[in-house]
Parts: sequence; structure tokens; C-alpha cells
Amino acid sequence: MKRIVLTGGGTAGHVTPNIALLPRLKELGYDIQYIGSYDGIEKRLIADFDVPYHGISSGKLRRYRDLKNLTDPFRVIKGCHESRKLLKQLRPNVVFSKGGFVTVPVVLAAKSLKIPVVLHESDITPGLANKICKSAASRICCNFPETISYLPEGKAVLTGSPIRKELLTGSADAARRFCGFTDDKPVILVIGGSTGALAVNQAVRKILPQLLKRFQVIHLCGKGKLDPDYNNLAGYRQYEYIKAELADMFALADVVVSRAGANAICEILALNKPNILIPLSAQASRGDQILNAASFEKQGFSTVIQEEQLTDETLLSAIENTYLNHEAFTDAMRDSNQDDSITAITDIIESVALP
Repeated sequence: MKRIVLTGGGTAGHVTPNIALLPRLKELGYDIQYIGSYDGIEKRLIADFDVPYHGISSGKLRRYRDLKNLTDPFRVIKGCHESRKLLKQLRPNVVFSKGGFVTVPVVLAAKSLKIPVVLHESDITPGLANKICKSAASRICCNFPETISYLPEGKAVLTGSPIRKELLTGSADAARRFCGFTDDKPVILVIGGSTGALAVNQAVRKILPQLLKRFQVIHLCGKGKLDPDYNNLAGYRQYEYIKAELADMFALADVVVSRAGANAICEILALNKPNILIPLSAQASRGDQILNAASFEKQGFSTVIQEEQLTDETLLSAIENTYLNHEAFTDAMRDSNQDDSITAITDIIESVALP
């Protein structure tokens, strides 16, 4: 049996693409093992999928001053030794790394053992972990055409991001019943998220009187960010977080309003949903969401509002214009040729895996 080691962690965005690959990898006959940190979010997320999990020591890679910068290198060194020992025991044919600081020891250990590595970079510019790991990779999958120029020549392949198949099979009717909506108005799905969502949540709620004249609104506003003042507003439903019904809500949505995290916007692209992106500001991030959004806007996939320019007028105008021109956005996304990322990525894995 062929064996693959998946690695990635630190945030859900470094884990969910790995999860999306699981069904196809099983179809291809792979025994799947996962290496992550001892107690990271990846351990909790993988627990539901009957995949053996192996924890290692890891240290965060920081660009800023912090006392932990003095101790974390030793954790990374320990993680390299643990990874090397694990890989010798597991003897995988290939390693697939989705990024995050926990992947560095795994990838470096794989390189030392001459095990092929496939990386995936979600953002336009590589994160620090993938910058360290890129020399060890046989191939590097990416989401954006612009990313190729930042990667070693001949290694980068534009694949898009693997999307969970269940997101593609939602029922608009099920979501309409769940939300108690009518079928006479289009629906806006707002994905505020749990990080940096305050500006988006506030902007959406301020324009609800105008918005609800023409649209119905599903608002995923993040943990602890529900506002009871809006609980009984006709045509508006707010939820902290949705899991099982998310695919249905995507199916029902005519326009999506979202931050510009790479995995989130790749899901929107795969679903061909007209969208407005409001990237995190450069002050609140390394600026990757701004670049992600700019690429989608350039390709005709999205309308973009910078957070500094987010007002009642700009958001309402963007929603109206995006809905009026929804066919142009949908056509551009359908022509992107990134609708089968799982097959593209697993084909690359198959091509480099040891026999």
C-alpha cells in the first residue's frame, strides 16, 4: 500500500485543505498519516476522520521580537528529530505539506531522508514556513498566477486550493427553510469570521434598513458577536458559526461578502459566487489578504473594498453593483479552470511519490 504523510497546522486554513484531499487519496489507495503539533487545532480537526495522528514539538516562526524567539528554535530542532524518527518508522512514499510552522520540521526531515515533498501555498506571497521549505519541495502548488514568480523555477504549479466536496452539493431549498426566508428576494451571505470581523459586522448592520428592502441577509458574524437587537428582524438571520448547513447557505446565496483569506475566497471561486471582498488591513496582517483580493479583482472574480474605504455608501453600492452584474462575475469564475483542484493536486502527488 502507498503511504502519504499530510502535515499542516496552526490555523484551520492549514488543515481544511488537507481534509478535502482525504477522500481522493483513499480512492487512490493511500494509507494516510498526519503529523502535527502536540495539541494544535490540527489535532482536533483531524480527529473526526479516522486518520492516525502523530504529534511533534514545534515552535512558532516570528518576524517580530518576542522572548519565545530564544526558546522556540530548540523546539523546532526537537521537532526535526521527532519527525525524522517518525518518517523512518512510517516510510511514506510522499509528504504533502499545507503550511504553518509545524510543517518545517516535517519537511526538513523528509528532505534529509530523500522523501519527495509537495507543498501548497495559499497566498500570493509565500508565508515564512513555506519560504524555508520551498527548497526541499519537488513541486509547489499555488492558488494565484502571481505566486509562481516568487517560487523556484520549474517547481510551481497553478492548481487552486482543494475544496471539500460537500460544499459543492448544498441545497438552496434546505437553507431557505432553515433560515425561514421567502423565495421572492435574493440572498446576501456575509461571512464575517471570528478574526477581524468587527468592521464588517458593523458595516453590514448599519445598512440593514436599506439592504432588506431588496435582499435577505444571512450573517455569519463570529463567536461572541451576535447582536440581540437584530434577532427578530424580518429577512435577517445571524449565526455565530455554521458547520453542517454552510453548503446549503452557499447554494442559496446570490452574493457573498467576505474577508479575503485564501481558503475562503477559493471556496467562493469553486462555487462561482459573485462576491465582495473586504481584506484585512496591512496594519492587522502581513498584507496577504490585500494581495489576494487584488488578484481576484484583476481576474474579474470579485468586487473589492479596502477596509479603510468601508462605509455605508461603499458597501451598499458594491452589493447592488455586484448583484446587477452577477453574470459577468460568474462567467469569469467558470472560465478560471480551477474547478477541480483536488484532482490537479493528487495528480502531482502521484507523479512525485516514490514507487
